[in-house]
Amino acid sequence: MLTVDFARLPAGPGDRVLDLGCGGGRHAFEALRRGARVVALDTDPGELARVRDMFTAMTEAGEVPAGASAAVAVGDATALPFPAGCFDAVIAAEVLEHIPADQAAMNEIARVLRPGGRAAVTVPAWLPERVCWRLSDDYHDTPGVHVRIFTRRELRVKLSRAGLAVSGQHHAHALHSPYWWLKCAVGVHDDGHPLASAYHRLLVWDITRRPAVTRIAERALNPLIGKSLVVYADKDAAA
Repeated sequence: MLTVDFARLPAGPGDRVLDLGCGGGRHAFEALRRGARVVALDTDPGELARVRDMFTAMTEAGEVPAGASAAVAVGDATALPFPAGCFDAVIAAEVLEHIPADQAAMNEIARVLRPGGRAAVTVPAWLPERVCWRLSDDYHDTPGVHVRIFTRRELRVKLSRAGLAVSGQHHAHALHSPYWWLKCAVGVHDDGHPLASAYHRLLVWDITRRPAVTRIAERALNPLIGKSLVVYADKDAAA
């Protein structure tokens, strides 16, 4: 399940792509399939081990085009272990809401982008996230979870301070917002609750089958209750 629209990114053959805070690696895998030279970075060595295994499996299955490559790196988003200007694209999907020093992380994203490069930054959208915070203290008080709710303006202003000009935006995953509202209402850690389990099965069915009815519904609902706000921001080519 991708949040970022890869048609808006330089993520093809020869492009250097950083998946910052890669988690399970979904965006890194897509960039690799498209022929990019990918680095997946995270603070969790366990997650990175699984991402590395998937990179290997993709290569063995013939899913990796000639010239593409993939690597993993343990690192801190506020002090990236890369030289300036070394990536054509940086993806930071559902990461900044976890980082207290979010401006420092955005400054680092801008630093490692080449002049003319593009960042794709996604955060939980304000309205769906606000509902979750009101329904459940556990949703945001547990260590390692979200430390802030971004407004669209706040994200744009902070990216601008970092030297990145916002060039586009959209919302994604509207069908996931009711799932998280339900989870927060019945107990955010209660994965076995019948209502939450039933909705989760629906989401899995939608992700694997992608029926027209749910695709149409999600496109219609995304501007209203899309769970993720996706912003694309460019580094000045003369930087």
